[in-house]
Amino acid sequence: MPVNHRLLLMARPEGMPGPEHFTADAEAARSPREGEVLLATVYLSIDPAMRSWMSEGTSYQQHIPLGEVMRGGGIARVLESRAEGFVAGDWVQARLGWQTHPTIHARYLQKLDLGLGTVEDWIGPLGLSAVTAYFGLRDIGGLRPNDRVLVSAAAGGVGQIAVQIARFEGCRVAGIAGGAAKCAFVAGELGADAVIDYKAEPNLSAAIGRACPDGVDVYFDNVGGATLDAALEHLRHGARVVLCGRISQTHAAEPYGIRNLGRLAAARGRMQGFLVFNYHDRYDEARTWLAARRRDGSLRQRLHVLEGLTQAPIGLGMLFRGENAGKLVVRVKAV
Repeated sequence: MPVNHRLLLMARPEGMPGPEHFTADAEAARSPREGEVLLATVYLSIDPAMRSWMSEGTSYQQHIPLGEVMRGGGIARVLESRAEGFVAGDWVQARLGWQTHPTIHARYLQKLDLGLGTVEDWIGPLGLSAVTAYFGLRDIGGLRPNDRVLVSAAAGGVGQIAVQIARFEGCRVAGIAGGAAKCAFVAGELGADAVIDYKAEPNLSAAIGRACPDGVDVYFDNVGGATLDAALEHLRHGARVVLCGRISQTHAAEPYGIRNLGRLAAARGRMQGFLVFNYHDRYDEARTWLAARRRDGSLRQRLHVLEGLTQAPIGLGMLFRGENAGKLVVRVKAV
């Protein structure tokens, strides 16, 4: 049996997560029982929600107990199967955890349809980040042609897909990103009509006003805090605010108090949060739409790939410091 290398959560961070909160161990991989498969992890997705899973009582999901494998989703290949419908060599998507050779019941696996896209597409533009953008804009945001759309964290895994979906639907799109390189990517490769470098702007609300001179119909919020507060000042009548993430607040010592909710009422607007898992029965709808645009070359997604399982804790810190240039993933094993 192969050796299963694991990263275990050993301490709960009070601020920024990092390698000091984890420890590595190794054990023989477990042979699958009836209904299970043994997997070789190839890619792990690094996502903002992981930080909340590390803390007690702060997440929509139960926190990770200390001493257990860090939770995380990704792509793996089947090594051995005792489950109907899965054979060695199949590619699957699952909540694998930060480990190289998990053994998982088949009910928790989704076999990849490589007719829709490559393995890399399934961790990127067909993965859950892209599916999140799809349902967030369409179902929660009620996206319509000619809407004025503002997207925060526009160079991130969800944001870069949201920018493109809005553009494909004939909307005027402005993105918020941090740093000249990310802003150039959002404008040049993703096609945003306007881009705001929040790191270079002393007054974010004023910058949003310049980028969105006619106001905002849909604000797709990935960061929360002061950015959300600034966006609320520019809502048009009937605006929709999509609460997708709050990465600026996940490890904040003092949560930011939103002051501009009165603007939401004045605009007769709506602000709603959502979880992509609630759309599980419609994932195929989103992926079919995304895959069609991937095939014709119109949909892009930049991956920031770190090599090796031990880079996962480093990547998590990078994500919260804004050091990633695209959707952040760890390549555990070369394809």
